[in-house]
Amino acid sequence: MGSTLAEKIIAKASGRESVSPGEFVTCAVDLAMMHDSGGPRRVEPILKRLDAKVWDPDKVVLITDHFVPPVDAMSAAILDLTRKWADANGITNFHDMQGICHVVLPERGHLSPGMFVVGGDSHSPTGGAFGSFMFGVGATDMAGVLVTGETWTKTPATIRVDIDGELGTGLSAKDIILHLCARIGMGGAEYQVIEYGGATVAAMSMTERMTLSNMAAELGAQAGLIAADATTTAYIEAAGGNPGNPAQWQGDADAKYLRTHTVDASALEPHVAAPHSPANSAPIDDHSTVAVDQAYIGACTGAKLEDLQMAAAVLKGRQVATGTRLLLAPASTRVTAAAAADGTLASLTAAGAILMPSGCGACAGYGAGILAEDEVCISSTARNFQGRMGAVSSKVYLGSPYTVAASAVAGRIADPREFLVGETS
Repeated sequence: MGSTLAEKIIAKASGRESVSPGEFVTCAVDLAMMHDSGGPRRVEPILKRLDAKVWDPDKVVLITDHFVPPVDAMSAAILDLTRKWADANGITNFHDMQGICHVVLPERGHLSPGMFVVGGDSHSPTGGAFGSFMFGVGATDMAGVLVTGETWTKTPATIRVDIDGELGTGLSAKDIILHLCARIGMGGAEYQVIEYGGATVAAMSMTERMTLSNMAAELGAQAGLIAADATTTAYIEAAGGNPGNPAQWQGDADAKYLRTHTVDASALEPHVAAPHSPANSAPIDDHSTVAVDQAYIGACTGAKLEDLQMAAAVLKGRQVATGTRLLLAPASTRVTAAAAADGTLASLTAAGAILMPSGCGACAGYGAGILAEDEVCISSTARNFQGRMGAVSSKVYLGSPYTVAASAVAGRIADPREFLVGETS
């Protein structure tokens, strides 16, 4: 019996010829990623109590994204602590106020196929888009990694998701993953691996693949893997990274999967998830009468350059509806610069979008853009848990950047295809 991609990476990290689902193994960590919220302020006290040092500062990437820019004295203090910790521990891969960790990490060339990576954030499966086995851990486990360079894992089984067919106008990877959230359910892949494949995935850009891998977390998966190909290699090389030998990191044809799901992308409609779970997802017509106070284009799933370009395709030459506000928080400073250079940013702001700093922001309830009591928001973020973006009584719907932009123009949840007649996706 052959091995899945996940099993191959775990076997390499654990120094074994092969591993099987259910086996507990200790793995060498190739890279550890932390951010300002769950990083130094959480792990520093543990390391001090242990009188321990970072095992290899060159294998740690630290990114500030949750408390940036600081909006109060507490936020400023957290950032100050983070910067001082990076300096004291010789962390050269420190990206301060450059954007959201899940976007900045690959953007700066830190990921390669076959790597075993831990991240101090639940959406760390984003790294799986690059053929890396990347998963989230808490502060205690991260402290152990920082001291030893190792961590344990229970080898997960793999669920295969094959996606074929051409996405229609106004649809994106976000619609696919929202469909899967409803189909598989929150926690439906708990402690398993989702491995995406098929012609639709092969045709996707890296940033669209990142959306699929990122939201494997919403399915409860430990990781969301996509085998590397020429698209992966080109992205990594352009980012200044080393793609290694992608051909080595492919699942075997006779690998055993726990189960397989198939998706016909050509038959898919735009999807929206109703409060308060991504699993409450359905075709957009189910929500077309819902008025929105705020439309939010932001987060690791919804504010990469391609996401902003999707929104601009809808908004160009149009205006945000009276009584609705559209907030725009690009996923990184490089995304902001690229969107300014190609005219995307001008189209968005001319339509009435309010430009905000790059960072996690309102997605996680930090800083500007949070919601008041009973307000309704349509958002390109990954989660819509109750109270996550502000007041407990507020309601957040999830959609693609196309859908968020269309809803901002209509003042209600709207089908983006109505605004893209004659366009291509």
